[in-house]
Amino acid sequence: MGKKPVDMSFDKAFGTECQGEANVRNGKPVASIVIPTRNRIEELRELLQSIVKQSVPVEVHVMDDGADDATAEMIRLQFPSTNYHRLGTSRGPAYQRNRGIELASCNVIFPVDDDTLFVSPFTIQQTVSEFDHPRIGAVAMPYINIRRDQVVRQKSPVGKEIYVTFAFVGAAHAIRRDVFLKLDGFCEHFVIMGEEGDLCLRMLNKGYLTRVGSADPIYHLESPRRDWRRMDYYGRRNDILFAWQNVPMPYFPVHLVGTTLNGLFTALRVHRLKKMLQGLALGYVDCVRLRKWRSPVLKNIYRIYRALKKHGPLALSEVEPWLPALKVPQQRVT
Repeated sequence: MGKKPVDMSFDKAFGTECQGEANVRNGKPVASIVIPTRNRIEELRELLQSIVKQSVPVEVHVMDDGADDATAEMIRLQFPSTNYHRLGTSRGPAYQRNRGIELASCNVIFPVDDDTLFVSPFTIQQTVSEFDHPRIGAVAMPYINIRRDQVVRQKSPVGKEIYVTFAFVGAAHAIRRDVFLKLDGFCEHFVIMGEEGDLCLRMLNKGYLTRVGSADPIYHLESPRRDWRRMDYYGRRNDILFAWQNVPMPYFPVHLVGTTLNGLFTALRVHRLKKMLQGLALGYVDCVRLRKWRSPVLKNIYRIYRALKKHGPLALSEVEPWLPALKVPQQRVT
């Protein structure tokens, strides 16, 4: 960690002077950080302290999902330059991320969890530089579940080739704001769990890829205050909704059966049967209630998604020939 920061040029992708470099020279933010939070004041304080130490200027938006602790006062006194917003209560990370990204002024967004840490001062700068190809809509950032092990996840294979994956982890990713808004953001009815994979597949359907990053990894502290009952419930429900919304025929029935069986086996394996079964049942109910949301991706896109998920990261050069032409006007990353 702490390796030399890389060149921030975007000339290859956008054909103009690098706005990121210009912003650094002018002291303007090169990226926006959006942090949904609720009642994790100590974790949030540590995260904000790590952001202050980054090698490039950033803007920060804290999205309070209804905290009843002293979060607002802590930010006002200790981090006065941070933008604090309280726009709803218990709306979930998807809602708060959407609002924060709408408010952001930069085109590279880091919608990180409040229990993450930037342990290297160069991570933001390195990740911004990885949006150097017009096909890159998001970057899956390397991270370590530091309370579990020392394994670096979402790490690109060694080499000069750009590698892409099927999805990013919500705690560790960056995304282009223009692409995000074109897709109408995260599906807010997912509430929590699964909205990232849904967005990545819809992004792939438009011809944009999730790059596997190579920046210095961030730490994910996995807060002990996680609500596993809520995660079990929405996790299994959203697995069903993901299939309903995105999977095309003739693959949909097989995918749905496999998803259901995997959910049942997971519930039995971890001995948390009640909430997971309730979530699976609600998923089927919501397929009817939210039937207007069904918008399956192209068949070849679904096959690419399955290949990426099954075989791990693939080189961009292998995947790009099968993608649709980009229809969104290319914009400079700022």
